[in-house]
Amino acid sequence: MAIISSKQPSDPDPIQPPEASAKRTPSVTVSSDRLTSASSEDSLLQSEAVPEEKSKQEEKLRPRTLKDYVGQKDLKEVLEIAIQAAKARKEPLDHLLLYGPPGLGKTTMSLILASEMGVGCKISSAPSLERPRDIVGLLVNLQAGDVLFIDEIHRLPRVTEEILYPAMEDSRLDITIGKGQSARTRCLSLPPFTLVGATTRVGALTSPLRDRFGLIQRLRFYELDELTQIVLRTAELLKTEITADGADEIARRARGTPRIANRLLKRVRDYVQVKAPGAITQTIAAEALQLFNVDPCGLDWTDRRLLTIMIEHYNGGPVGIETLAAMTGEDVQTIEEVYEPYLMQIGYLNRTARGRVAAAAAWKHLGYQPPDSQLSFLG
Repeated sequence: MAIISSKQPSDPDPIQPPEASAKRTPSVTVSSDRLTSASSEDSLLQSEAVPEEKSKQEEKLRPRTLKDYVGQKDLKEVLEIAIQAAKARKEPLDHLLLYGPPGLGKTTMSLILASEMGVGCKISSAPSLERPRDIVGLLVNLQAGDVLFIDEIHRLPRVTEEILYPAMEDSRLDITIGKGQSARTRCLSLPPFTLVGATTRVGALTSPLRDRFGLIQRLRFYELDELTQIVLRTAELLKTEITADGADEIARRARGTPRIANRLLKRVRDYVQVKAPGAITQTIAAEALQLFNVDPCGLDWTDRRLLTIMIEHYNGGPVGIETLAAMTGEDVQTIEEVYEPYLMQIGYLNRTARGRVAAAAAWKHLGYQPPDSQLSFLG
């Protein structure tokens, strides 16, 4: 979580040496009176980043070790080697960049890394680090070997990002105090730490920041059997009775994403508690998810509406994105970033130079027979 720090009233110097900073209390509340009377050096080290709130139930569902983490086999193998090597050298892990679609376990992986290394983990997000003092407040309160996790790291402001460069490479924090002729630079030594960055848009990162990560790993979508294991594990933690077929039915509609699988399980649990007390079976799960407009392929109402408009009004396409936005009532960005990626992934939608085209599989899924012209167009 983000840390808010301040010097104590009895401190003679607001900028502490590394030995003193390592002994600070991790979290100190700053009053408004203190902020107005603080010196320029002290206020520079005041973090205004708001700590992230994590529900106790969400934390309970997260695996704590690599052994308990389901899926991402290749990533786990790479990280196991890195952890063992770092422990043997008694050094912190190299900086790690995780990228991929949301909901695949990037935050969970950072917590696991900290647990495996036996160190603390501070969690923040790039939008909360608006001012340089925010990232400074986090860095000066890190202990040796700690993991600093920054979510959506591609959204870091440029000034904040540049502060990270010497911190990542040389464990050094350069601070400029004052302005004009009275300006002076102070250099603080930081304990070695591990920065774990997470992003859904790795291409949006600047090259200087991306190149400073020693490990760059992609998280992939999960297979059906992996999601089934996750659903069974979550059901056990939630003390919900479920059959293997019921877990498989939920996993099949989860779009390859653990976060969605857990969300659907909770909705089915609600349905069972109110409508059909007992274990979650395949039949019960299908009935519940049908009520929540999630079909066997994981498509929701908007997904089906998008494809239906293309088929019924434009004979499957091609259709321009602006036209689809006007017909569905969704904005262009939402269609491009929320709905299209999954439809393209499962082969229901194609992007062409002339517009969007509903694939033959989408016609069949919605109960339509593709015309010969559409089959010819799709090749």
